[in-house]
Amino acid sequence: MKTCLGFLAFSLLFVPGVARADSPMRFEYEQQHMGTKFRIVLYAANKETADRAAKEAFTRVAELNRIMSDYDPKSELMQLCAQFDQSNHPPVKVSPDLFFVLSKGQELAKKSDGAFDMTVGPVVKLWRIARRIQKMPEEKDLAEAKSKVGYQKMELDEKERTVRLLVPGMRLDLGGIAKGYAADEVQAVLKKDGITSALVAAGGDIAVSDAAPNSPGWKIGIEPLTKDSPQRYLRLHNAAVSTSGDAEQFTLINGVRYSHIIDPKTGLGLSGRRSVTVVAQKGIDSDSMTKAVMILPPKKALELVEATDGAAAMITVLTDKGEEVKTSKRWAEFLEK
Repeated sequence: MKTCLGFLAFSLLFVPGVARADSPMRFEYEQQHMGTKFRIVLYAANKETADRAAKEAFTRVAELNRIMSDYDPKSELMQLCAQFDQSNHPPVKVSPDLFFVLSKGQELAKKSDGAFDMTVGPVVKLWRIARRIQKMPEEKDLAEAKSKVGYQKMELDEKERTVRLLVPGMRLDLGGIAKGYAADEVQAVLKKDGITSALVAAGGDIAVSDAAPNSPGWKIGIEPLTKDSPQRYLRLHNAAVSTSGDAEQFTLINGVRYSHIIDPKTGLGLSGRRSVTVVAQKGIDSDSMTKAVMILPPKKALELVEATDGAAAMITVLTDKGEEVKTSKRWAEFLEK
């Protein structure tokens, strides 16, 4: 999974209150996966239970990386793409995990009119080179890459659990959705071990279950867009939150600041300064929706969020007059009071 689509966008503040002698104990674990740091904070009856659950959780993340990495040529995702380098290849059956993520991504692609698009791989590859050498892609190279992009060029068959890519040379990129799904799956593993109070942070994607003992929820600080921006906090339980922005991942080309987040329609990184935070019921939704909300015009972006059950969003744009903040109707429900 590419690192450029995830940055540590939150300060995690654990304020569990006064614990009783028989309360579950707090444990914390960290490992590197999917090009970022996965952090698990959980409450368990004892260290043995906590250690076992954390080990199983990280094993699950490693498994998902082997399925969905766009860096590993042996991953299921890259092996799938390689099979369609020749025309008229028949549909390919994929694992339940990969099919689920692709299905969810296609749903959002349709709802966002392609603002979120997992077929963006060819232009991502081009833009990675452009960022490294600080030079815009050649027009002919960009046009060729864009000809292989478009969510309509991928067909899914739910009954057969198959995928078909319609244009040779297509490359799928799950960097804007896979870490959120992995955070959800970590929570599922923990719950199987009886752990119902936990926080999972995968870079800028966080999923939480029940609140810590004697606390109304997990207090999460949103990283400000600039050093002069006000600090904002959320209080969450049984929810997920993701932030996308260009505070750390950006490049300057010909005096223009470009984000690492690519508009699938232009094939270029977004210009200007902005940050988006989305709260949703699941990490797979908050992770992917931040990318769509970043790219869509604010009015359409907020309409998309408000049409999604349990979702809320804040869009911050830096203008000549300072910060301009727009929020969805439910945003205030999640703010720390």
